[in-house]
Amino acid sequence: MRLGIFLLAARFPGQDDAAALIRTVDAAVAAERAGFDDVWLAEHHFMSYGVVPSATVMAGHLLAATGQIDVGTAVSVLSTQHPVALAEQAAMLSLLSGGRFRLGVGRGGPWRDLEVFGTGLDRYEHGFAESLDLLLAWLHSDQLAWAGEAFQFREVPVVPRALVPPPVTVACTSRDTETLAAERGLPMLLGMHIGPDEKAAAVARHGLPDVPHVSAHVAHVADTREEAVATLMREMPRWLGPGLDGYVAVDDRPRPSRDPVAYAERMCELHPVGSPEYCAESLVATVERTGIRHLILLVEAAGSRKATLENIARLGAEVLPKVRAALPPQ
Repeated sequence: MRLGIFLLAARFPGQDDAAALIRTVDAAVAAERAGFDDVWLAEHHFMSYGVVPSATVMAGHLLAATGQIDVGTAVSVLSTQHPVALAEQAAMLSLLSGGRFRLGVGRGGPWRDLEVFGTGLDRYEHGFAESLDLLLAWLHSDQLAWAGEAFQFREVPVVPRALVPPPVTVACTSRDTETLAAERGLPMLLGMHIGPDEKAAAVARHGLPDVPHVSAHVAHVADTREEAVATLMREMPRWLGPGLDGYVAVDDRPRPSRDPVAYAERMCELHPVGSPEYCAESLVATVERTGIRHLILLVEAAGSRKATLENIARLGAEVLPKVRAALPPQ
């Protein structure tokens, strides 16, 4: 059983980017102190929803600021960067940290990032499989040449080479990506937007239930369920609305706007938002329904540094022990 935290590094109302980044570092240090197993970092561009443009750069900083907790990316976007460059960074972080780095990768979206970084819409729509295969090949090779549709190069040495490559997880939001991950024997990262029944179905479709899939959740603990929900319904839309507006399509395709209040309500319905007992029971139920034994918790939803650090401390002291007691090692 692994329990981690997930950090968007959102810029809350009234904050600047420095405050959001410093809060993210403080949260990771607090998570290690609270007994979490890992911390996962989102990557975004050109939006207040998350102000970390390179999850690997932030991971390196957090690995240096901590001593035991694993640090992962959730996710590094393959559609906007060269897979060899990402693999080199991952290998270096793994070597420098003694194996505490975990690499989560994803396809991303049809956003304006593709235009700014020059990778183009085709990389997003058709190039993810090749990018993933090149990244995996690099992590498991001493020498590598490549002749694909998007990438071609003559043989070069792999430097630095991590003899034990960092574990790779694939964010899956479609059945095509589930199949791609399954064919390569890779675990899925399943997001906050779906509930346990949908996650159980994805695991069943994937066909490899014993790989270490990861499930993301919003988590907020208070003395009562009513208090926790009231806090998130009051605070979450304040930063969520401006943040989600940052998703702009590269080709100006219409994108349905998401109601931040309805989205916050949905998160409270799906996830462990409530008393310590409610949160623990919700997480245990997810594990029992899905078979996924690695859960990562978005702890920032209340929208302030103080609330984030208090939430991490309470989850560590009052929820994690209950979950681990109910779900002993297999």
